[in-house]
Amino acid sequence: MNQSTASIPPAPQTIRFVLARTSHPGNIGAAARAIRTMGFWRLVLVAPQRYPDPQVTAMAAGADDVLANTATAASVREAVADCERVYGLSARRRGVNLPELDPRAAVAGIAPLLRQGKEVALLFGNERSGLDNDELSVCHAMIRIPSVEDFSSLNLAQAVQLMAWELRMASLGEIPAPPAARDEPATADQMERFFEHLFATLHDIDFHKGRSATTIEQRLRRLFHRAMPDARELRILHGVLADAERMARLAKGQGGGS
Repeated sequence: MNQSTASIPPAPQTIRFVLARTSHPGNIGAAARAIRTMGFWRLVLVAPQRYPDPQVTAMAAGADDVLANTATAASVREAVADCERVYGLSARRRGVNLPELDPRAAVAGIAPLLRQGKEVALLFGNERSGLDNDELSVCHAMIRIPSVEDFSSLNLAQAVQLMAWELRMASLGEIPAPPAARDEPATADQMERFFEHLFATLHDIDFHKGRSATTIEQRLRRLFHRAMPDARELRILHGVLADAERMARLAKGQGGGS
């Protein structure tokens, strides 16, 4: 990610607000203002359509320290690669089978992670289309704001403000942190490399037998995100997959020689 060094961040933070493919620059500035009012400053932009732009500064209304430290990334996966938890804000399910939480329930799980120093991302999609399936696929859970059915769409900065406020209230409530896990859960980047290996292996052993792999891959993503493996466990799984690939190559070789 690219990041300005114009000013020093006010304090270490492990929560980041990630805006994907933002189309209106004013929403970037308004989001910066929204998180600044709640004491946050880590804003990451993924492929914004117009940035930098004078409307960003205008709508930030003085949240210059947030803008000075705003990072940019070419993809969502790059933006969250070092995160242990990624939560996607979406009003649309889009066929991706993820656990669904309301903001308060999500923050109840996020707050203890932040107290342990875990890297966590809140991912917000494009104003018109929201998060697409590829972006949701990196998420561990989806947060749905329980708005009314006949007018359910929130402005992007409003959604950012709501989540920042919930996080602020949780921090003021002094919720005690649970004991730290013995081993750190795998990061989003480590999980993505495992999924790539897993799906390639399933293809090599002809697991799908000509059928569409999409549903199975989505279910496997959900399974392993729910399991929260650590890096050591992923290395074991990589080893299992490597042996499966080796046996598949041997079987193909024997078949070709008969």
